[in-house]
Amino acid sequence: MAILETPRLILRPFDEKDVDQMSELMANPDFMRFSLGVFTREQTVAFLDKFIGWERRGLPSQFAVIHRNDNRLIGYCGFFHQEVDETDEIEIGYRLDPDYWSRGLATEAAQAVRDHGFCDLKLPRVISLIHPNNLPSRRVAEKNGMKIEKKTVFRGFPTLVFAITREQWLTTGVAG
Repeated sequence: MAILETPRLILRPFDEKDVDQMSELMANPDFMRFSLGVFTREQTVAFLDKFIGWERRGLPSQFAVIHRNDNRLIGYCGFFHQEVDETDEIEIGYRLDPDYWSRGLATEAAQAVRDHGFCDLKLPRVISLIHPNNLPSRRVAEKNGMKIEKKTVFRGFPTLVFAITREQWLTTGVAG
């Protein structure tokens, strides 16, 4: 059970106690912007159950993002298992409470997850799938050392595939 720590954040596995806070976040249209829309409580439960199941099976998963100053769950950051253009990929995905936007927290979390993926899990590559109009998420991916690899359509939406390999991470100096 990995727990990642950054100067301002704690990233820990999700558990059943997170449902209320995540349901509130996932019902927020700003939190769910550039997704398939807001989630009901039942959809949030299924979403978290998937992550908890991945964690229990030892698979890369999402982390609950906890803000150290107020010990509040403010979103998620971690790994999704995706099929993109008929290729299995590991995506670094993230969403934060809009009250915590524009503070560099998503970048801080995404970099910790990237480093965990390459150092501890020895992943060969990670991607981020981002809507072309989602400029803040694009900046997070770029600060995470990722470059646009291609444009595609993912789940019916135009999508940019940002990617970085473990080798690029090791040779470009982004490895901490």
